[in-house]
Amino acid sequence: MPLHLPFTIFELKLEDTSARQNKIKTSFVLLCSRLYVSLYSNMARILSIDYGRKRTGIAVTDPLQIIANGLTTVASSQLIDFLTQYMQRESVERVVVGLPRQMNNQPSESMRYITPFVNRFRKLFPNVPIEFFDERFTSVLAHRAMIDGGLSKMARRNKELVDEISATIILRDYLESKKQ
Repeated sequence: MPLHLPFTIFELKLEDTSARQNKIKTSFVLLCSRLYVSLYSNMARILSIDYGRKRTGIAVTDPLQIIANGLTTVASSQLIDFLTQYMQRESVERVVVGLPRQMNNQPSESMRYITPFVNRFRKLFPNVPIEFFDERFTSVLAHRAMIDGGLSKMARRNKELVDEISATIILRDYLESKKQ
């Protein structure tokens, strides 16, 4: 039976070999597994927030900080509690908060809701840096992604999903900007 490790590091067939060879191969597999876990388990994620008055979309990267994935949408009043619990389970390197700007590049009036959240977050998690990233058009892009993904009209009305996808788009664009 083939043995698979994450990212298909290698594949070993353990049939038709002697017991000694099986023991050597098994030891090698365990060694590689431990090496993989030790290398990548300590890497921290980047978390993205699309903050809204009622709901907040949240997305995170994988531990290697390559892929942005939607995590959930929570009520904004419950956001700090959710983040506290999440950050106890997962290592988070930084938080990216969507920066609402108008077309003339001025902050939108939504900043008056985001600023108190950011200030509270900084007090509770002083070692986790926060970066702002332009969130213009993320809701439009989220709706476009839902249409392109074949979601029904009724499913596209799900505002929680739109917020989660928007947070994912913010995080994806943030990761792309860091590559350049």
